[in-house]
Amino acid sequence: MKLNKLSTCLLSAGLAYLACAAVPAMAQTASITNTTSVTVYGILDTGVEYITHANAAGNSVLRMPGITGSMPSRIGFRGTEDLGGGLAAQFVLENGFNARAGDINQGGRLFGRQAWVGINSPYGLVSFGRQYNMMFWAILDADIIGPDIYGGVGSFDAYIPNARSDNTVSYKGKFDSVTVGATYSFGRDGTGTGNSPGQGTCAGEVAGDTQACRDWSAMLRYDGANFGIATAYDRQQGGTGAAANFYNGVAPFALTSSGDKDARTQLNGYFKAGDLKIGGGWLGRKVTAAIGNREVKSDQYYLTAAYLFTPQFTLDGGYYRIINKQQDARGSISVVRGTYALSKRTAVYLQTAYLANSAQAAYTLSQGGAGASPGKGMNQWGTMIGMRHAF
Repeated sequence: MKLNKLSTCLLSAGLAYLACAAVPAMAQTASITNTTSVTVYGILDTGVEYITHANAAGNSVLRMPGITGSMPSRIGFRGTEDLGGGLAAQFVLENGFNARAGDINQGGRLFGRQAWVGINSPYGLVSFGRQYNMMFWAILDADIIGPDIYGGVGSFDAYIPNARSDNTVSYKGKFDSVTVGATYSFGRDGTGTGNSPGQGTCAGEVAGDTQACRDWSAMLRYDGANFGIATAYDRQQGGTGAAANFYNGVAPFALTSSGDKDARTQLNGYFKAGDLKIGGGWLGRKVTAAIGNREVKSDQYYLTAAYLFTPQFTLDGGYYRIINKQQDARGSISVVRGTYALSKRTAVYLQTAYLANSAQAAYTLSQGGAGASPGKGMNQWGTMIGMRHAF
């Protein structure tokens, strides 16, 4: 497959969510037989950041962040076996870890990012295990900043870059320029350690309750030569231990009834012209809970862009805005990032971002782990210099 200059740089710089799941092009592959291969791959990404108003007292912090830099660190194993007749067995085992301390993310799971096995055919891939749902696949190209420590849709909704579930059956098929997909989870948090940030624990698979802790998603996207559009829907059912967090300083509230719902809808698109790429979209969320007769909604809008100045240097950035009327919380983030590729595997980057909170909001700029949350109405400025190596 041939890539133009911008696509090659974006892949190298990790400016799209696809890098969270895709095997890097430089991955080392060892052939086991003529029809079977296993690939070992990974990313190490860390650096140093400075954040203002990192607590309610308004103090600043200088630190090495956990969880993510320009993208989260991970190590993975990916395999495929040709079964003949157009069929292939495939698997992925992917561990997420904190490069700062070497500890495991995703609630301490050994393969918390992905752990699935499936069958691929000309009609699509059917897979079983812990895997991404369709909210993740739908936003790959539109949110160019991706799972970065600053900006990205995940700064206002940490579920999106962590949109994965346990006990999941998935289907994804590509037909010419159209991709369709769906997932269904029988219990989205099988280990009871917290499936994704702020969502509580919800193991599910309870006898006599066919809805507790279920999750399902669906996606439809079109990718042309120079543009694409996508839409997706995801709905989580409540259950024992489940909660809803809007990441704005308001305490999470319980979703313990299987009739409770946490639903997200997104619509997005992107456009490419030479060395320029522009993406943007909308993400809506609606949570309904029986306890307290709650209904809370939020709407997030974003516009991102990237430009390849040289084969080694890319400048990108974005603007993100969220509105939550029920909790009287609004916020906006502006981010700029420069990435310089030292080689196909190694890059350095410098980025800066500014978060503006409304009077009752306490959104957090940094996705780099706990310990950098402002008080209500406080704005934040952050900057980070970092390094990423892929293998």
